[in-house]
Amino acid sequence: MNMKYRKYWRKTSLKQKDIGNFFLRHVEDKKPKNFLEIGIFHGVTARNICELLYLVHGKNFTFTGIDLFLNESEIMNDEFVPSNKFSNPLKTIYFKYLLGINPYSMSAVLKLLEKFKDNINIIKGDSNKVLKKINLDKIDYVFLDGGHKYETVINDLEQLTKVIYNNGTILCDDYNLSYAPGVKDAIDAFVTTKKFNLRVLCSRFAEITKLQ
Repeated sequence: MNMKYRKYWRKTSLKQKDIGNFFLRHVEDKKPKNFLEIGIFHGVTARNICELLYLVHGKNFTFTGIDLFLNESEIMNDEFVPSNKFSNPLKTIYFKYLLGINPYSMSAVLKLLEKFKDNINIIKGDSNKVLKKINLDKIDYVFLDGGHKYETVINDLEQLTKVIYNNGTILCDDYNLSYAPGVKDAIDAFVTTKKFNLRVLCSRFAEITKLQ
């Protein structure tokens, strides 16, 4: 397939074209049917994944997304929160004054994913709490890009252990993020304790799989 990563005029952590396209090729290679993304932000990656999985599986796929969907006035306790402000003033005008929506809101993400409304389940909440309540038995690919504190990452990974044991894949973003060292520390501790396989891709992603 020759699908390219699209930004849909929103903010995304995979803003570099080569990184976004590399990510899509990685997912395409795994061909998951039940995808989980933690930290969906504006929903750009979610939309790209749904488009890709539709090309691969038709309507036979599911996408689950979890995010806090914080308001600008809300503050996370020492947690890294990506900026929701556009550098391009035209985008600010478009979303704030023409559409009248906050692109980092559950309603805006649902609108972006409306094409796949029968395949998606978008959940607002803390991943450490939500993961305890949802069925992970069939999840075969996780893109982990939620909280960046050590405690948050290690808790998410611990609850996702079942995915690895079921031969699934966890791809963690920001493995080498200098101002969020807790991500790397948590991933390293997790794979060492569980004796899982770790591959660092593009000096950014950490792929966690079961040792063969």
